[in-house]
Amino acid sequence: MTLGDAVGLSDSQERRITRGLQLVLGGVVLAGLVTTQVGMAVTGSLTLGVTLFPALLRREYGYSMDPGLVLWITIAMILHTIGSLGVYEQYQWYDEVTHTASATIIAGVGYASFRALERHSDAIDVPSEFRAVFIVVFVLATGVFWEVIEYVLGGYVTVYGIDDIVTDFVFNAVGAVIVAVWGTGYVRNLTGFFYDRLR
Repeated sequence: MTLGDAVGLSDSQERRITRGLQLVLGGVVLAGLVTTQVGMAVTGSLTLGVTLFPALLRREYGYSMDPGLVLWITIAMILHTIGSLGVYEQYQWYDEVTHTASATIIAGVGYASFRALERHSDAIDVPSEFRAVFIVVFVLATGVFWEVIEYVLGGYVTVYGIDDIVTDFVFNAVGAVIVAVWGTGYVRNLTGFFYDRLR
């Protein structure tokens, strides 16, 4: 089952929604440039770049990612972009939503990479119940790395304190658990793509 099947959208509908959201991100970049708000332009550019990464994989490697996954990545990126425009400061719950959404993306990529490596190497054989543990640990480790980057870039990135960091980790874990329990089947094709690259 694809992500599109789960939400009841056709591939063409998912692609249209994705393109529309990418246009919104392009508008954020343009608005940032026109108003000389460098932070807005940089955030919009980075998030737009992430949403275009599946198209790069298709062009360079002939791999077509499920349109539902591309839409999910795009939704996570646009949620972050909207948050960086001031919504994070107004609504604490919004930060929690974006961390959960972003964590599902990281968990999916981490799981697909791990499964590809496991399939590629005879030396790695992990029982299925420990794969879920791997997903959670991988997401939390990525969260630590991200928090270190935010601390290092303290002058450029707003850091809200220890309470915010702890809350971020809780919702990173929520996103990881969502993928561990329900989402591994949705990245099966991505696992195959990574496995083919390793071969």
